[in-house]
Amino acid sequence: MRKILVVIDMQKDFIDGALGSKEAQAIVGAVTDKIRQYPAGNVYATRDTHQADYLETAEGRNLPVVHCVEGTEGWELHPDVAEALGNAVIVNKPTFGSIVLADLLQEENDKEELEIELVGLCTDICVVSNALLLKAAMPEVRISVDASCCAGVTPESHEAALLTMKMCQIQTRA
Repeated sequence: MRKILVVIDMQKDFIDGALGSKEAQAIVGAVTDKIRQYPAGNVYATRDTHQADYLETAEGRNLPVVHCVEGTEGWELHPDVAEALGNAVIVNKPTFGSIVLADLLQEENDKEELEIELVGLCTDICVVSNALLLKAAMPEVRISVDASCCAGVTPESHEAALLTMKMCQIQTRA
């Protein structure tokens, strides 16, 4: 069984930029340590990717904070995370969950049985969205989330997302 790590949106805007938090800053070291536990070919990452018209989108009207605009410093992966990722596959995603990521991993699972672990930001938006998409695409694959390598918008919403994932048979561990 091939073990895959998916690193969700470890970008500057979510760590110390427009939507950053002390909780997000606190997990950077744990995430880089986790990445280094996996063979390079078994790590995938996502980048939240918006355009200059972000505020005119459905998401922008509901979350009117410009962030992760492609090509800006805030869109870039945190330098420590980028270094640890090396040549990992990076998927740019225009919204919370990535169908492209789910399709890529489903193709890999068709070749060889996978086990998938997710880490990153934000637990209560993009991590939960991707975990649920992956579970829907591959219901028999073991999918887990390392809570110690995730942070939510708030500590309370982080815990709520972990509970939601647990209820959907996604393994959560601290």
